[in-house]
Amino acid sequence: MKVRVYSTPQCPWCQAAKSFLKANNIEFEDIDVSQNEAAAQEMILKSGQMGVPVIEIDNNIVIGFNKPLLEELLGLSSNENKEEK
Repeated sequence: MKVRVYSTPQCPWCQAAKSFLKANNIEFEDIDVSQNEAAAQEMILKSGQMGVPVIEIDNNIVIGFNKPLLEELLGLSSNENKEEK
């Protein structure tokens, strides 16, 4: 499985998405679109979005930090990650 995260350093949702991937031991490529114009254009072409994060899992595009969709695409059980208040 190939996972890429198009992000910027100052984006809180990008940090949340990357923390989620790390917590679930998912390896990913972090692409800083604020420093890489070609990657930013690639992200816009793939997703139709200029905002971050955009997460690519194999050939699936996830816009924003959509935890349920990420869990589904990564084959994670949502019951493992629920926080009790």
